[in-house]
Amino acid sequence: MARVTYLTKDDLDEADKPLLERSGINLFKALANNPRAARAFAHLGNHIRHKSDLDGRIRELAILTVGYLARSPYEWSHHIKIGYDFGVSDADIAGLIAEAEGRDSDLDALARLACRAAREMTLAGAVSDATFKALEDHLGHDLIIELVLAIATYNAVVRILGSLQIDVEDSYMSYLDKYPLPEN
Repeated sequence: MARVTYLTKDDLDEADKPLLERSGINLFKALANNPRAARAFAHLGNHIRHKSDLDGRIRELAILTVGYLARSPYEWSHHIKIGYDFGVSDADIAGLIAEAEGRDSDLDALARLACRAAREMTLAGAVSDATFKALEDHLGHDLIIELVLAIATYNAVVRILGSLQIDVEDSYMSYLDKYPLPEN
């Protein structure tokens, strides 16, 4: 059960009602308790998902790695669905799980590097020199910034979700059934 109230559009001032255009999403309903913070959060998320030049599949594999390693049911379930929308396949999900656990996978080289960067940032706080150099060869500085920004942001998001104890909506539970998170 969430630690803050899930607000509806009816709870908000007229100027803040657009914050809940995705009214079924519990994270936004919780963040609406502070409309200015919710607006800033949404602005960054919108850039990462819709304005970045980074390939959406690569971005989602990195975000899913964060959700998997953080054992965040909300993040994991939501980004499996979002990942599918950006071309992530079931084979990709199996591959990112292997990569998150430090095992080899059949992912392509860039996908493996993105998952490795997410694993390193999530577990060690930074991308290693070797991973950064390999990413630089694939992406260049502009897209490395986009990847690092996405990974860092979703490391923050999983902490927000955990701290506010945001509930997974029923419509996302099937993703957790299909790909349950490990206990530890």
